Amino acid sequence: MDGLGSRQRRAGQHGFETLNRLQTDTVNVTFLEMGGAPRLPARPAPCDLHIAPAANIPVHFYRYLYEVIGQDYMWVNRARLDDRQLSRIIHHADTEVDVLYSSGAPVGFAEMCYRHYPDVELVHFGLIPEATGHGFGRHFLTETIARIWSRCPNRLHVQTSTLDHPAALGLYQKCGFRPFQKVVKPTAEFV
Repeated sequence: MDGLGSRQRRAGQHGFETLNRLQTDTVNVTFLEMGGAPRLPARPAPCDLHIAPAANIPVHFYRYLYEVIGQDYMWVNRARLDDRQLSRIIHHADTEVDVLYSSGAPVGFAEMCYRHYPDVELVHFGLIPEATGHGFGRHFLTETIARIWSRCPNRLHVQTSTLDHPAALGLYQKCGFRPFQKVVKPTAEFV
């Protein structure tokens, strides 16, 4: 069977995993931070990856990335906004969006918020289902972290939950984030 079939099965598997996680009454949310640039070993980029800042990203392109990446992880907050509301957030002077490309096709995105600088929030970070499991996420996150620290913040923070990809928490920790708070929220807040 070709690679596409296996990728489709893997992408569908994530949806089932999310449904299983939704069958619980609660979601565990972990808040992570780092107070300085981590010392991560240099690694060669996986094949043909390119990260591009998406200044003034078109709303429809942002929605596409947000929905394709977040569909299995209950990313719903931005989907509920109308185009004007979403544009105010993603086109704000203190918001940056980077897009990860593989062989010219978009496979991930990162959204950073600098509104409370010198604290910076990694608001969204993810890959399309077909791009997971190839080392793209670690490379993209490492590069994103380096770009943020090049601006000399005091703190970088992110949050993840048990609805996110099962490897998300571990990846954040491998890249230098440390948990500072854990909360349990009702699953109803995420649907």
